Amino acid sequence: MAIFPPTKRVWWNEPVEKSEVLWIFIALIWALVMFFMMPYWHINGSQNLSNEAYRIRPEVFAKRTEEMAAKYKVGEEGDTGVPVVRPPAGSDVYMLGRLWEWWPVLELEKGQSYRLHLSSMDWMHGFSLQPENINLEIHPGYDMVLTVTPTSSGEFSVVCNEFCGIGHHTMVGKIHVVDK
Repeated sequence: MAIFPPTKRVWWNEPVEKSEVLWIFIALIWALVMFFMMPYWHINGSQNLSNEAYRIRPEVFAKRTEEMAAKYKVGEEGDTGVPVVRPPAGSDVYMLGRLWEWWPVLELEKGQSYRLHLSSMDWMHGFSLQPENINLEIHPGYDMVLTVTPTSSGEFSVVCNEFCGIGHHTMVGKIHVVDK
């Protein structure tokens, strides 16, 4: 019960002020503009990734990732022993997240397209590609697929931006983009 109940109990039958009608109309028009702009921004704005997601058992994804790493390994990253993998352009590239690493290190060619497959082996992890500001949630049991075409060369960091446990702050990976 309200402290001071309205004097007229049926308030919705009261006339609406003209200024309120104007603001409701403006809000409705703005909502419609934003609604119809969403497909435009997605297609022409280049800020939203078009990705796919498929169910997959973590052990199957791990096997595919390990096979790709063994087939296209070109070296190891520092003293960590993490393989550096250089798959051919246009191929399927796999990167998995697990406590507390992104594995393996990828070496991609600038200007070439790849189908990047991402999945988690244990918990939900965040895939944040810096400094490009690409952010995805990576769930165990799902193969997140996106087509990437690197436009600049350099070293890019993959950071987990979803808290995943005590070693979360150390969960980083790398993607090297090289010129042809």
